[in-house]
Amino acid sequence: MVKLKSFLEKSYLFIILAILYAPIILLIVYSFSNSSNFNFSQGFNFKAYAAIFVSDKSPELWKAIGNTILIATVSSIIATVMGTFASIGIFNLGKRMRRVVENVNQFPIINSEIVMAVSLMVFFVTFAFPEGYLRLIIAHIAFCTPYVVLNVLPKLESMDPNIYEAALDLGANPFKALTKVLIPIITPGIASGFIMAFIMSMDDFIITQINKGAATGINTLSTYIYSDARVQGLEPFWYAIFSIIFVAVLAIVLSVNLVKISKQKKKDREGAK
Repeated sequence: MVKLKSFLEKSYLFIILAILYAPIILLIVYSFSNSSNFNFSQGFNFKAYAAIFVSDKSPELWKAIGNTILIATVSSIIATVMGTFASIGIFNLGKRMRRVVENVNQFPIINSEIVMAVSLMVFFVTFAFPEGYLRLIIAHIAFCTPYVVLNVLPKLESMDPNIYEAALDLGANPFKALTKVLIPIITPGIASGFIMAFIMSMDDFIITQINKGAATGINTLSTYIYSDARVQGLEPFWYAIFSIIFVAVLAIVLSVNLVKISKQKKKDREGAK
């Protein structure tokens, strides 16, 4: 009976992983076919990857990639700073007020993205924000910050609440206690929040598409994919780009988790001595 239960549990896990990752694995496999028809009529090759650099669409593609990285980096850094200090503020609120603020923080996450996109557009038009990068960066900060808060708050909750007070009792002023004691403890949560904000910013389409402004000519990777695929469908080099993005994100996530595991093992060994 125990073996059957173990088998069913493993089978269930395998099925879930297969449903999640089989399409991505197929995408990566077909990225080496240089075909949009999902066949290997041209054999196994790297032409789709080479097309990223040598096709006639490469200049626009790389400009879109540059815009994506620029907007994601700037907005993620600002969202991480804002989200970190917001988390510290929320953590120090009373229970009732803290519950209210936490629920308000989750509105942008649980709300439909199209609602937030249109709301931001109305806000920008009402207060005459110039079209272009400023609108996009502010919009990305607005929807990325709540994800940072969700990553930092659990680290604050798992922290010994007496550590900060002890630092103050030992002579540190509030700023030193914050920078030398509190922030180093919650750094893993801050790093996770930054990565989450960066990925969410890179992945965004609706908010960017509605708020970038038609006359600016600014495209991120997602909006450029949409405009290009709408005309000619997905060309083979897009499969190569999707594969690179997936592998890069997977490598970042694995690296962060391996560092966390390594630090935890080191801490456990030191605690056992």
